[in-house]
Amino acid sequence: MTKLTTLIFMFSMGLIFTGAEAFAGEEEPKIVAADTAWMLISCALVMLMVPGLALFYGGMDRSKNILSTLLLSFVCLGVITVQWTLFGYSLAFGGDVGKVIGDFSFVALNGVGLEPNGTIPHQLFMVFQMMFAILTPALISGALVGRMKFKTFVVFIILWSTLVYDPLCHWVWGGGWISDLGALDFAGGLVVHISSGVSALAACILLGKRKGFPAEPMPPHNLTLTLLGAGLLWFGWFGFNAGSELAADAVAASAFVVTQIAAGAGLLGWMFTEWYHRGKPTLLGAASGGVAGLVAITPAAGFVGPISAIMIGVIAGAVCYMAVVAKHRFGYDDSLDVFAVHGIGGTIGAILTGLFATAAIGGTDGLFFGNPGQLVIQLVSVAAAWVYSFGVTFAILKVLDATMGLRVSEQDEVQGLDLSLHGERGYTL
Repeated sequence: MTKLTTLIFMFSMGLIFTGAEAFAGEEEPKIVAADTAWMLISCALVMLMVPGLALFYGGMDRSKNILSTLLLSFVCLGVITVQWTLFGYSLAFGGDVGKVIGDFSFVALNGVGLEPNGTIPHQLFMVFQMMFAILTPALISGALVGRMKFKTFVVFIILWSTLVYDPLCHWVWGGGWISDLGALDFAGGLVVHISSGVSALAACILLGKRKGFPAEPMPPHNLTLTLLGAGLLWFGWFGFNAGSELAADAVAASAFVVTQIAAGAGLLGWMFTEWYHRGKPTLLGAASGGVAGLVAITPAAGFVGPISAIMIGVIAGAVCYMAVVAKHRFGYDDSLDVFAVHGIGGTIGAILTGLFATAAIGGTDGLFFGNPGQLVIQLVSVAAAWVYSFGVTFAILKVLDATMGLRVSEQDEVQGLDLSLHGERGYTL
């Protein structure tokens, strides 16, 4: 009887330990405090980029439009916050519908609580992505300053975010077809920069040139503000790129490092190209070059090493400068060079990711590390983002032009939008 009891006991314990091992192998996701803390900081860093962008753009515009220019960026903090909360997040990250768009499962943040999303609370993931959604239409505003109706702009960013940003975000990050294709976009080369830059090109073509452009000089009125804005953008970009790892780990550290390196290289690439071309380096060029380097490293930040980051930054700085010069030859009036910096810079970064990506950092090799297929995937994804962003933006603006009108009156434009649209002055001297 004793032997039988012993055998039963051993058999029972074996079942218990086997079950415990199986349970351990299926461990449910848990919130990690370090990851949560880092992502809270990253959210705040990305939010700071919006007023930074406002200052960057405001200093480059004319003094009679500075408040209008600042407001075009700042209003996105209100409009897109509400849009993202009500339905934007659901369209981007809800259950997949045909690999094209999210469903309505997260409408009004239904089902978006404090449960884990990876190793952070779901609401924290949602608000981090919200900051990206806010910044992206704010980028477009730099192409429209000085001549677009404010009320039309507000309606435009709601429609644009819903019809362009949210679907493209789903394609790349929400389980859509570009994600299935295997495209690499760590922090938004396609989703943020190509979408905003190419849409800015469509917008400035439809709006037409500012009165007096290009015959009348329209230099930046306060480069001190522009440099301050560039510094805030650079600072916030660490949350933008390193935060996109969604964890406080080695890849986040690598993304942080290459972000700094590419920005510095972009500054030098633009400055020396301009110095050679025009005979003098400029502060505006240095600030713009730093931003160009930041834009280009964005899709690559989690996939490349330091030396690749230098090459990406230098190439982006030089090419984006040449794109600014080229706009005068093509005759479009992109007021603050959104297309040249974000459209071209984002394209360069997405393509170079297909060259320089290494599995040692991000798990996928590019062409230079033996995987030419990745470059093909990057080219397909870039082409899709270009065509979709330009086409849908053009259609939205055509409808708005027919219903609300896009441009202010000539009298309002000459007076300046600060007074004519908002009844305020940026400076009282």
